[in-house]
Amino acid sequence: MRFMPSVALAVASLVAAPAMADKGPDTVPVPPSGVVGISNNAMLTPDFWIKQLAQPDRVLLDPAAIQAQNARLLQVDPSMHDLKALPAALDRAKVEGWIKDLSQYPSKPLYDVNGKPVPATLKQEVTDQLALDRVPAQQPTRYGLVVQRAALRTFPTDLRVFTSVDDHDIDRFQETAEFPGTPVVIAHESRDGQWLFVVSPRYAAWTRHENVAEGSSAEVFGYAGKTPLRIVTGDNVATVFTPEQPGVSQLQLDMGVAVPVLSDHPADQPVNGQSPYASYVVELPLQGAEGKLAFSPALVQRLADTGDAYLPLTEANIIRQGFKFLGERYGWGHAYDGRDCSGFVSDVYRSMGVQMPRNTSKQAISPGLTHQAFTDKDSHDARMKAALALNVGDLVYIPGHVMMVIGKLNGAPYVIHDTGGISYLDGSGAMRRVKLNEVSVTPLLPLMWDSKHSYVDRMTSIVHVHP
Repeated sequence: MRFMPSVALAVASLVAAPAMADKGPDTVPVPPSGVVGISNNAMLTPDFWIKQLAQPDRVLLDPAAIQAQNARLLQVDPSMHDLKALPAALDRAKVEGWIKDLSQYPSKPLYDVNGKPVPATLKQEVTDQLALDRVPAQQPTRYGLVVQRAALRTFPTDLRVFTSVDDHDIDRFQETAEFPGTPVVIAHESRDGQWLFVVSPRYAAWTRHENVAEGSSAEVFGYAGKTPLRIVTGDNVATVFTPEQPGVSQLQLDMGVAVPVLSDHPADQPVNGQSPYASYVVELPLQGAEGKLAFSPALVQRLADTGDAYLPLTEANIIRQGFKFLGERYGWGHAYDGRDCSGFVSDVYRSMGVQMPRNTSKQAISPGLTHQAFTDKDSHDARMKAALALNVGDLVYIPGHVMMVIGKLNGAPYVIHDTGGISYLDGSGAMRRVKLNEVSVTPLLPLMWDSKHSYVDRMTSIVHVHP
């Protein structure tokens, strides 16, 4: 689905590029951190990589081309959902199909946060909460807006479960997160009424009832189409604290989130008890009476990392945006208020207006994106040729993981990725494993999948998000 910890600890040999060819792994700098190929702290800054580019500010796709690519993605990628194209009524087969596709109980033994086996009764309990017997033969299509950063779950439960006793990060019931202002279709409710099964443009899963406010299609899509906008260009920003309106107080808005600006709000009139002169007045959804959709003004500080439009899609911006997450804790399924490997690359590209499927398995094969696929028939030499031809912004996929190219040193590609860890062959040929669990910069070629296969040998796809 996304990056797996076993993959994180599997990695690479220095399958060297021109200047490093035929040299042993011990020739690659290994600092005290153990992160191979990172010889100085300057390499952990975006400027280091941007300065090496011939045309870092050249626009790779203009807004019209990005809009056309996004529209095509919505049309041709089955993992995406065109909410406006759904019928006015949903039948039982459609709703049950969404739920059954997602809510599949893991076949491996599960453990709780304390490393104890979960009760044998858990499977029946969470399956019963699906309330499939309550799905009507036909129901009117209901709509809503996400009102706060919302965890999307496999089953309607907050219980965190793991497939090993020593794992406390990869919650097998965590799918992803959605963000304030995201439109959704409300397809079903859990048996206890505490959870909603929602369909967003790029996912279908369970979320807590308080995360969504229900409104008419006109209200929901009207809000989604409002302009002007304020785009979050930092890793995240928070709205200004306000006790007067807790629903929009210190609300986390992640990179790429776009919220409408109330540009006609009088500059001398307070917003939720505070002057707006040093902030932007934005409009946010919140739950009103009985969970119904309401709206409220909120403040985003002018000095916060936001813009009045999506950033231009350039190599420099791809690098800058990726580095804004450097060192952020790995968060499976957008847990820990962070993100995982596929969430990382999609959030970076979203800040430039580019939409992507949520998971690596879907991104790697999406018919809406340009990709080069690899199979067992592709030789090591053919894979190396493709690896050495990578450009800034290209996405490299191995089973369960994705990395974003940020440039080359001596012809060898380097990547930024949200990873549990890396492995490589040291100077003696022994495997060295380094736990990272964060957004990291590494070379690509040294990383090993296992003792005999590099990441390059295990590439499944290269996606070129831009020409």
